[in-house]
Amino acid sequence: MKRQQERAEYRSIIADSWNRCIGYGLHHDYEPEPANLDDRARETLEKDYEALLSTTETEVLPYYNNIMSNSRCLILLADSHAQVLKGWGDKRITESHLRPWFSAGASWHERYAGTNAIGTSIATRSPVQVQRNEHFLKLNRSIISSAAPIFDTDRTLVGVLSAFSDAYLPQAHTLGMVRLLSQSVENRLIVRQLGGNHFILTLNTTADNIDSPWSGLIAFDPNGRIVASNQRADQLLGEPLSGRNLNSLFIENRNLILNHSHNTPIQLTTTKRVRLSGLLKRPVSLDTVTTKPARAIPRARPTEPGMAGVSMDDIEHGDPLVRRCADQARKVLERGVPILICGETGVGKEVMVKALHGTSQRCAQPLVSVNCAAIPPELVESELFGYEAGAFTGARAQGSLGLIRKADKGILFLDEIGEMPLAAQSRLLRVLQEREVTPVGSTERIPVDLLLVSATNRPLADRIDNGEFRADLYYRINGLSLELPALRDRMDRRELIRRIYLEHRDSGQSDTLNNEVMAALENHPWPGNIRQLVNIVRVAVAIADGDDVQLWHLPEDFLADYESQTRPERKPVFDASPYRESPQANDNSRNDTMDQTLVVYRQCMGNVSRAARELAVSRNTLYKRLRDLGVR
Repeated sequence: MKRQQERAEYRSIIADSWNRCIGYGLHHDYEPEPANLDDRARETLEKDYEALLSTTETEVLPYYNNIMSNSRCLILLADSHAQVLKGWGDKRITESHLRPWFSAGASWHERYAGTNAIGTSIATRSPVQVQRNEHFLKLNRSIISSAAPIFDTDRTLVGVLSAFSDAYLPQAHTLGMVRLLSQSVENRLIVRQLGGNHFILTLNTTADNIDSPWSGLIAFDPNGRIVASNQRADQLLGEPLSGRNLNSLFIENRNLILNHSHNTPIQLTTTKRVRLSGLLKRPVSLDTVTTKPARAIPRARPTEPGMAGVSMDDIEHGDPLVRRCADQARKVLERGVPILICGETGVGKEVMVKALHGTSQRCAQPLVSVNCAAIPPELVESELFGYEAGAFTGARAQGSLGLIRKADKGILFLDEIGEMPLAAQSRLLRVLQEREVTPVGSTERIPVDLLLVSATNRPLADRIDNGEFRADLYYRINGLSLELPALRDRMDRRELIRRIYLEHRDSGQSDTLNNEVMAALENHPWPGNIRQLVNIVRVAVAIADGDDVQLWHLPEDFLADYESQTRPERKPVFDASPYRESPQANDNSRNDTMDQTLVVYRQCMGNVSRAARELAVSRNTLYKRLRDLGVR
């Protein structure tokens, strides 16, 4: 369904461009003449765009020389008016009559050149790939063009980076590479313009891929006010960031972020409950600036996969199903059997993986976590399998090992594997079968030794039926399938709440929650599971500010849900009174009681606490009935 929607949107982009071309008065056989700048005009053009040109050369040339030098491909940089500024690469990719269009001064605006990647990318302000026959002018139908816009720190479109190639050459990575390069240029523009006087925070889904050019970038002043961000940062935080303050974006206090070590990752949680890894870079000009120290608060044990401090004892506190999952996973993983962990979002799949890593024989080796849903589809293969040496400047100047090779000798955790694009699924299957990786842009096969754990919150069988997931890959990753229960169904929920509170409470706060708060937490349906619980507890502890947590310290939306459940006039889902426990219940009515227990349980969608309230029985009694029925 998603792929069909993407194809429909793509067709709409091409159709809209053709309509604009018709509106400009163009016809398919039109052959415009490219501009021919003299040396003086060319020098003026390069001087006007000196910063953009120098930045692009810093980012593009190392990539082109090491990755695409063996391909017949041409990279062009154009300004915001679609005028070519400079080109790098092989101009022999097509017929000689097109070569003047690759020189400085040539205009690829749709008004003159019809539908093409540069002009259409400017019109839509988005990445575009235009196939051979999608070009409006027949003149351009021997090439395939891909382009991505470049925005400055003010989000003004300042240029377009594009790649042209022969229409008969493979195009699997071209658009993804162009997007990656344009993002690299944007990042460099932000650092170049603002890095001297502002803090720069790099963000990504895990610490393992924080050095990726596709990381988010935020520039902010000592007061925490954001002055610029790249598009990836806006995507990760779920909103435009310019003008916002760090305190309104992250649960962590601003001073905790400002005072964090500049060379070690920091774990952050957004106010929208998204967990990210960050790396802070301080400006040289602000080295002497001091910030108000944050009040000392005991730090919670990190739960990010790949972080230290999680053991098997941390994931289960009396729930037999979780214990069974943990025991089985530990036994089969040591024998090299791949594990697939299923469960709703937030049930603790990543914490289970961290605990497995900590108790395995590979605990001293890396645990590399990959959120397949968080990497742009065009770049999944490149991030997983790596690039040839010399692909990028800075941290990536010597190329990228790729996340799979980073996990060599250790454990690779593929979270949300159901979201992996089909092309990457095919390559991953080959890696798992042959235990060898071939980096993008290379023909060398590199052996890898790793254990694989995957996770999903969506039934993969449905995605197989829809043609979105390969059946052969499913059977390769599904050596042992485990399903972690939702928080609302866990028998150790009370103890789990207590442990999480102890991890996050301030040193002066009571080591127990009062009955009213505990009841509210224990009886909540928790659609966001353990992840939601952790955030609710952290918010309550922060608002209490050293005092014991009270009911009114819980977030307002949480309290609204709680009050709606406990309001006296609330009517039950349906009349369960005939099936409630009674001292007069006899053996003949037991079967009816058990049958109706199952009906109520299903009507309440598996919510044990809610079903127990409807039946007016204790949760322990309901658990016993469900076990007798073979449900739990």
